[in-house]
Amino acid sequence: MAEQSVPDIVIGRLPRYLQALERMRLEGITTTSSLELGQRLGISAAQIRKDLSHFGEFGKQGTGYSVEFLIEQLRAILNLNRMWDLALVGVGDLGSALARYQGFTNRGFRIVLAFDNDPQKIGKRIGHLVIEDSATIPERIRQTGVKIAMLTVPAAEAQKVTDCLVEAGIRAILNYAPIHLVVPPGIIVENIDPILKLQHMTYYLD
Repeated sequence: MAEQSVPDIVIGRLPRYLQALERMRLEGITTTSSLELGQRLGISAAQIRKDLSHFGEFGKQGTGYSVEFLIEQLRAILNLNRMWDLALVGVGDLGSALARYQGFTNRGFRIVLAFDNDPQKIGKRIGHLVIEDSATIPERIRQTGVKIAMLTVPAAEAQKVTDCLVEAGIRAILNYAPIHLVVPPGIIVENIDPILKLQHMTYYLD
């Protein structure tokens, strides 16, 4: 639904809009405005209207947006009208927490594969998953057709694992390893590093 010309920074704000709208729905709010949405998110109403205009017209002057309709449209734009299978690579403390997290499924995601290279972990269950040998990543990714991976391995192993994932057909990686990953064009990487965020915040503290 989205055009290639839409800036990535705009795409990055859409999940925030969706999250706020879903909270409004839980609160029983059926109609909202760009002003109200912006106040919840700390984003200007003009920016929200501009972002949404990339994808069409979703509201009417003076009446605002239907919360339910806008949720449906944003889910369609973000390709969330399906369940996305995920592969988890690295079942240490963080990986184990992600494997047990119950919040993925109701947002359109489910972990269907978990890999580790530790012989003490391979074959053991974690939640509904059985931990598989990382050596089987190429075969299992191809078998299942999974397109998204979450990477929670040490930094020293991250690039090698990434190369393996990409070769197997993974097209998007959520990277928790504290390292920049080099990937071919067309492969999407999102980095999550809490330390960088903490270091950003400490600049403003004394």
